[in-house]
Amino acid sequence: MATAEQIKTLIQSHYDRNDDRFQSAVLQLAAYEARQGHSALAREIRTLVDRNKSSTSKVVPLNKDFGELIESTIVDERLADLVVTEELKARVERILNEFRQREKLKKHGLSNRRKILLVGPPGTGKTMTASVLAGELQLPFRTILMDKMVTKFMGETSIKLRQVFEIIAESQAVYLFDEFDAIGAERSRDNDVGEMRRVLNSFLQFIEQDDSNSLIVAATNNPNLLDQALFRRFDDVLHYHFPGEEEIRRLVKNRLGEFRSSSLPWSIILARATSLSHAEIAKACDDAIKEAILTNKTKVDGSLLTTMIDERNNAYHSNGR
Repeated sequence: MATAEQIKTLIQSHYDRNDDRFQSAVLQLAAYEARQGHSALAREIRTLVDRNKSSTSKVVPLNKDFGELIESTIVDERLADLVVTEELKARVERILNEFRQREKLKKHGLSNRRKILLVGPPGTGKTMTASVLAGELQLPFRTILMDKMVTKFMGETSIKLRQVFEIIAESQAVYLFDEFDAIGAERSRDNDVGEMRRVLNSFLQFIEQDDSNSLIVAATNNPNLLDQALFRRFDDVLHYHFPGEEEIRRLVKNRLGEFRSSSLPWSIILARATSLSHAEIAKACDDAIKEAILTNKTKVDGSLLTTMIDERNNAYHSNGR
């Protein structure tokens, strides 16, 4: 059966007339029932959603510009899926807790953390964190498509940015500005152009004025490129790093799942994976699982896994990493 939190979300989104959140909550419920083994019920729920999509009006019309600028998905990631340090996980939990109890904070004149900046190397869990926030809060997950946002025509990027923030205000969701340095680069850089300075100024203005119920998440691999004024506009800044030994161990166990051998040579695996990101380790595990399946093996042994880890290392070292 549905959890108490799912029921409350369905009721609240109905009375808020938030169709996007209601649909997200229903699909999250279908995913939950599927995990409980109630596949028939899950299919019936998804069928009802598909059947009513065309007749259900959206809170925000999905016009052509919206479709080009924002990719909207329903996610089911949970905090348990996020393999980061305990300190970082606790800070993500705090964001979730403040969001869930935001009305309690409002009574004391306080607001929850809604504008989050994620900083760290590629593949270390930044996008996954944004996805986990959406999954835990049962909100739609929307990614701002930066390649469609930034154009060469004067004034057009700022106009599109205004449209995005209008959507953020009108339709509650988790919004991810990935590769954020594309618009957040420091204004004083020699190679900067006047148009991008105007875009950054527009973003600073929009994010400062935003008082929506959405979560705004920006992610960057290059914090040194960001204008310092940006950091003051965010409620929290989370720093990501390559996984340590404990995170590598947890990531491998989670990723291999039922394919994990009970006798993996952890000392060798930890030593060889230490220079890889979360995403690269996950891909090495996936490669090992595929190889095991294709060679009719039921488990991934140490030799197979270390081979795939070595392949990942060699690929990046050969590119001068």
